[in-house]
Amino acid sequence: MSDLPPEDQARADFYALLARLFGAAPDAPLLAAVAAARPLEPPPDASEASAVASAWDALCAASATAGVEAVGEEYQALFVGVGRSEVSPYASHYLGPQSGRPLAEIRAALGQLGLARKAESSEFEDHLSVMLETMRVLVSGDGKRPPADIAVQRDFCERHLMSWAFDCCTAIMQCPVANYYRHVASFTSSFLALERDAFAME
Repeated sequence: MSDLPPEDQARADFYALLARLFGAAPDAPLLAAVAAARPLEPPPDASEASAVASAWDALCAASATAGVEAVGEEYQALFVGVGRSEVSPYASHYLGPQSGRPLAEIRAALGQLGLARKAESSEFEDHLSVMLETMRVLVSGDGKRPPADIAVQRDFCERHLMSWAFDCCTAIMQCPVANYYRHVASFTSSFLALERDAFAME
């Protein structure tokens, strides 16, 4: 895989981090790594980039004070629950039958990209974590797989992630159970808004 431009490496790193945070509660090393991360320095005239920087600062600060056990319990209540979670992390919940069959369409899109769920994974492909990890692969490549063309990245992100992820993040931020994940959702929403604006300029 060829070296990525710094901006694309940063995008891939953020997608990877968010995929990890939505895939499972963070452990102590991950919280410490986020807490110690450097602030972002957006250009002064970019409002979306400024929002990302502010949300990143808040997430880093929250990571510095978060307790592993408390965040684990929060993740369990928010996204797993006993019988029913507080917030659904699945595209099908937000897009619903009026948009066709979101899970089937996502599976087909992944198949066309030569991607598939790992054999050891039991998670459905329309989970927010899976969608974010897919974007990481498209941005940075994986193994012998090269990065995808920007048009492919844009098409997948707009069709299968941005079409519902903002609603999911809003639901998390409005949920009274959310504490640490309110900051995760805020940063996710700001980051995806920046991605949306960048794609629009391509």
